[in-house]
Amino acid sequence: MAEQQNKLVLAVLQEEDYDGTVTALNQHGFFVTKLSSSGGFLRKKNITILVGVESSRYVELMDLLKGRAGRRKKVMYATPAMMPGVHLEAAVSAVPIQVDTGGATVFTLQLEGLDKI
Repeated sequence: MAEQQNKLVLAVLQEEDYDGTVTALNQHGFFVTKLSSSGGFLRKKNITILVGVESSRYVELMDLLKGRAGRRKKVMYATPAMMPGVHLEAAVSAVPIQVDTGGATVFTLQLEGLDKI
């Protein structure tokens, strides 16, 4: 029977997802190394985490990442745009809109070895 290779997972998370994601990973016995990074398109602050994982626990790791840092819907409140010179201060209320947020980019590499020393 062929030996399954261990993996190195690099996950680029939005900064707001970092604490909850790493806490959940640590609670499930995954050790994480953090690298600060920033996105190229929106120049938002990101966090890249490195996780060495045994092949047998890879699916568990991916499920945790999806649950904590995956895409989700969020309700935000926006004030409607007004024409210049129009003032309806008390009559205008914020309008709820649903936006996509979160999401992670995950790279998975095969490892020749995974040693914790």
